[in-house]
Amino acid sequence: MTIEEKIKKLGYELPKAIKPVGAYTPALKIGNLLFLSGILPFVDGKLLKTGKVGKNLTIEEAQNEAIKVVLNALAIVKDYIGSLENIKQCIRITGYVATTPDFTEHPKILNSASEFLIKIFGDKGKHCRVAVGVCSLPLDSPLEMDFIFEL
Repeated sequence: MTIEEKIKKLGYELPKAIKPVGAYTPALKIGNLLFLSGILPFVDGKLLKTGKVGKNLTIEEAQNEAIKVVLNALAIVKDYIGSLENIKQCIRITGYVATTPDFTEHPKILNSASEFLIKIFGDKGKHCRVAVGVCSLPLDSPLEMDFIFEL
């Protein structure tokens, strides 16, 4: 089963690759590593959820947004290298979560992204991770993530 077939089996569709909203490249390959810029949970070019986790979004809503970010990341990878089958390993995810000052459950939000990657890639989806709480993100997004993949 291909990676895209696994994604569909889990009930998701790989979207079209999102375009940058600033002066940067969405992906940069150096040697056998592919670095992705910060990715927001866009759906058809729009953020369906905005605000802060703990105020405007529940943990469950933010977990769903994290999966949208992973799907957008994989769409960028496919657009950049042609196939998700060329991914050897997800190396690292950095997740930034816009939260209220007293919120401390950042790992729970990013767990949904990590678990999703493991479901579709198996051991190749296991990665290092950083979860950071921030006071705001671009476009009032509740979540932003960047990725490093080995090809």
